[in-house]
Amino acid sequence: MSQSAYIKFVQGSSVEKLDINDIKSQLLQYKEQTTHTGSQLNWNYAEAAFPYTIEQTQDERWFYLKGTHPLYKHILFGPSMAISTSGSSVPCIHVVLPEEATHGDKSKANELCKYIAGRLKAELTMFNGRTIYYNPRK
Repeated sequence: MSQSAYIKFVQGSSVEKLDINDIKSQLLQYKEQTTHTGSQLNWNYAEAAFPYTIEQTQDERWFYLKGTHPLYKHILFGPSMAISTSGSSVPCIHVVLPEEATHGDKSKANELCKYIAGRLKAELTMFNGRTIYYNPRK
């Protein structure tokens, strides 16, 4: 059975919503940042930190990360709507681990979700149902 995580753009988030190209640019920024870290360490860290290629689906509402190593298979990303903890409908990034996803995919998806949610000050509902609040709350 597939699992889902949601990066919700609630009050206090840096952005109101992202389209599919914005989501891709967040992932490419992560890859660029890890490449820079690797060059400082004189190690090809980007290959270990982002072992995926970005592939487009046919309907263009989603895209997926395709693993370049046997430990990684697929992670799907797409813009969507979700219910926030306050009960209202909010824009979000829907992240899906399909049934064939590996433990490596789940670990990497958690890492990518935390990175994006932290940068955008969003509310993150993890695959296990727990919520991490990166947005400023009163």
